Amino acid sequence: MDGTIADFYGVEGWLDCLMAEDARPYKEARPLYDMFAMMEVLNELKNDGWYIVVTSWLAKDSTKAFKKATRKAKYNWLDEFNFPYDEIHLVQYGTTKADCTRKLGGVQTLIDDNAKVREGWTLGPTFDANKNVYEFLKSLRYGG
Repeated sequence: MDGTIADFYGVEGWLDCLMAEDARPYKEARPLYDMFAMMEVLNELKNDGWYIVVTSWLAKDSTKAFKKATRKAKYNWLDEFNFPYDEIHLVQYGTTKADCTRKLGGVQTLIDDNAKVREGWTLGPTFDANKNVYEFLKSLRYGG
């Protein structure tokens, strides 16, 4: 989510908030894309049989209480912006994301802004979220 669909790093003082265990950046992050258009293309992909899984790290070295607040903020963010998904995993910072997904078979594509995370993905292709995620999703749908 953070840096992939949510402009978490654009929130003023995000790092200070994390260090103070303040979930404000997760609540205030604006979408990186037009979420109506994103919802439309994701729903089309779902109708075509794609399964949408959100896997996102929690803050590094955080307390149980802050993890709970972060999870709540992330769920609320997805709901607020009507982001369609089938499954969600909010996991400890540093967890290999390929270990979080159900083994459903077929093509599984990871979209992430972190090169190390993409390098650790073993279940199919990856896409660099520092590029245009919306256009990439459209290309999956329309083959462009």
